Amino acid sequence: MTTAHTAAEQNDDELFEHHAFTVDKGQAPLRIDKYLMNRIENATRNKIQTAAKDGSIYVNDVQVKQNYKVKPFDKIRVLFEHPPYEYLLTPEDIPLDIVYEDDELLVINKPAGMVVHPGHGNYSGTLINALVFHFENLPNNSSERPGLVHRIDKDTSGLLVVAKTEQAMTHLSKQFFNKTSEREYVAIVWGNMTEDEGTIEGHIGRHPKNRLQNTVFEGDDADEKGKPAVTHYKVIERLGYVTLVSCKLETGRTHQIRVHMKHIGHTLFNDERYGGERILKGTTFSKYKQFVDNCFKILPRQALHAKTLGFQHPKTGEQLSFDSPIPDDMQQCIEKWRHYATHMQ
Repeated sequence: MTTAHTAAEQNDDELFEHHAFTVDKGQAPLRIDKYLMNRIENATRNKIQTAAKDGSIYVNDVQVKQNYKVKPFDKIRVLFEHPPYEYLLTPEDIPLDIVYEDDELLVINKPAGMVVHPGHGNYSGTLINALVFHFENLPNNSSERPGLVHRIDKDTSGLLVVAKTEQAMTHLSKQFFNKTSEREYVAIVWGNMTEDEGTIEGHIGRHPKNRLQNTVFEGDDADEKGKPAVTHYKVIERLGYVTLVSCKLETGRTHQIRVHMKHIGHTLFNDERYGGERILKGTTFSKYKQFVDNCFKILPRQALHAKTLGFQHPKTGEQLSFDSPIPDDMQQCIEKWRHYATHMQ
């Protein structure tokens, strides 16, 4: 006879919660290792199975093995004897591209590939590791992340404002919350957009089947499943099978531009998470496939850059505005498409 150990019996003082999920009411029976693979970023099935064998996975406070089948409303927790690495902030001497700095704040131009804050699978080399090395006593935000007012995705390049004082953190966070900050992104998207400009509105929330993606919810239950999101876009240049667009954010939801653009049928170029790393528009000629593959090599990430950032200075009240050039990888990709578009007439 086997004995089930509850998390409470394991002495919670020694265990730290790394992940927690409540299973959706419509979930069909599914092995827990498969279920967790869709929900934990950078987790392999092997890692999850090892955690289960080591007794680190609990369902409704009872240890389970990797072949346990999840049921609706199950409460899943992954517990380890060490705290999550994101709370162990190690200062690292990583150079920062500082566009502006004063006593209250700094504006940074983040390169593509740099994660903003530590999280599962990314415990070093992040922007925050660099910030705590270069600056002392940065104020924590509501998630205990020093200096961080907002964030941009790992593979998105561009501008971020960082607070250096408590007052600046409060003031700047309020501007982002109240949507008075100004943010413009430049993106390359698949397809020739029919309209020169437009507004995309749609509640954004977790994708019900793939938890590493977000999606747009519409209809009566949109409020329950997602948060309101508004993106204004304007065509900058039409480049044949892709379009260069400017996107202005009214809200700041996770993956907002990536999700909204996919929703209207214009997935970001080379956005692997949302399917943009495949040829979504164009011909069947093998020469064209080779051309697109070359573009993917030049720009090995989603084609998105946080180009401009504007906000009111928390102390002086002055309106500040910053602009960063499109980075080389994206610029080279634009030029290749421009050349291609002129020769496909």
